[in-house]
Amino acid sequence: MLDITQKIKENINILETLLPILSFIPPILILHFLHPESFQTTYQGRTLQLFFLWLVTLETILTWEKTRKAQTGTLKPIRTISLIISLLLPTVYVFAANYCGLNTAIMEAAMQNNVPLAHLLPLATEYLIFALLFTSIILLTHGKNRFVDFSIPLFFLVVIGVIFTIDDLYPYGWFTPFQILVPATATLAANVLNLMGYQTHLYPTEHPEYGSMPHLSVWNSEKPSEFASFGIAWPCAGVESLVIYTVTILLFMKRTSFPWRHRIVYFVIGAAITYVINILRVVAIFVISMSGGDVWAFHNYYGWLYSVAWILSYPLIITGGRILWRRARAGKALHDDSRDKQNDSFLS
Repeated sequence: MLDITQKIKENINILETLLPILSFIPPILILHFLHPESFQTTYQGRTLQLFFLWLVTLETILTWEKTRKAQTGTLKPIRTISLIISLLLPTVYVFAANYCGLNTAIMEAAMQNNVPLAHLLPLATEYLIFALLFTSIILLTHGKNRFVDFSIPLFFLVVIGVIFTIDDLYPYGWFTPFQILVPATATLAANVLNLMGYQTHLYPTEHPEYGSMPHLSVWNSEKPSEFASFGIAWPCAGVESLVIYTVTILLFMKRTSFPWRHRIVYFVIGAAITYVINILRVVAIFVISMSGGDVWAFHNYYGWLYSVAWILSYPLIITGGRILWRRARAGKALHDDSRDKQNDSFLS
């Protein structure tokens, strides 16, 4: 009897450990069935929800033993009901949003309040609601003491939801705090294109057609057919990547015991690489457009995909690099110790 009870408790512990993942797989699968095209877009799309699942899975693996030991395995009815509710809430929200008119209500309310991109606001709301539900799931299953372990996937959802919301409310570069960095990014992108042999002209931000967005025209003097001209807003220039990077790396650093000078160096290097990727993303948009490629597929999917993949991989690169460095130092110390013993033996 005791063995059966113990096994049941172990199964409950496993369920609690996996609940942050299991609770979001069904709603995301439902959304993929209902809106498959939204998973073919990174910016103002749902591809980033797959990154969220990957982050939650990674955190679960990294903290598996710690989480298992922290669970109580109690069979109290209140705890069981909390687990069931936590598992169902994200799916219930998706059904309410897509089948009960919640998304339509959000869009209509946004249109009544003259939100420029009202049709996109339900998606931004979805990210923020998922973040809220994920918070409740972590608190119910792991408690506030384990909250920091899942802070990166949580704040990833929050930042994406906030960025999408800002762009819905203030599109086309109207959000001045983020737009400040865009002229510098556009200028550097133009310089790179010049080095590649293209001719460029960067219009001022007062351009009547593009408002507060810098307007960059690029052409090939030897092939007049190769021409591209776009206004550049902060989402195109990758300012959102710097925001995501800053939040992600600060949360990662908070969980480490690295010396402060190492943290500063890691942050600066990562920020510089993220910014360079943003510049190259702008360059790639113009090159793809001039070569007749699918520029909007890159603009809406691959460009963001490269940036986000780098940002989420950087903490793993830091961790792996430090592990290899420690092993290399340990190997060198062992080699030096062995060499010293050989010298002592020779001298004796």
